[in-house]
Amino acid sequence: MAEHNQNELEDTKALILRDFELEEKEPVATEADLLRLLADQIAYMIEYDLEVLLSNMYRLDISEKKVHDALSPLCTEPANEALARIVLERQKQRAYTKKHFKQPDLGDLDGLEL
Repeated sequence: MAEHNQNELEDTKALILRDFELEEKEPVATEADLLRLLADQIAYMIEYDLEVLLSNMYRLDISEKKVHDALSPLCTEPANEALARIVLERQKQRAYTKKHFKQPDLGDLDGLEL
């Protein structure tokens, strides 16, 4: 069971590192480590690159309402942490979907005309 959770974490981490152009400068061994790394990156993006952050949210298919709620002054946690939690949950869903619902190999598509 622990191995399954570790594989799930590695799959999720790979998506987050890729989608947020992050480098793993320190080992990310737990979900809390990953959340902290992501929250720090999102804090930077809120401050200096909000447009790219919002574009990432759209591309990751995170609902506009969730983003709005996380950025609201009424949110009970800092915006970067709230958004990081939302992104982490979404990426966990994506990793699960990629693992359990793989696209069949379409074989050689050479010669097909469109």
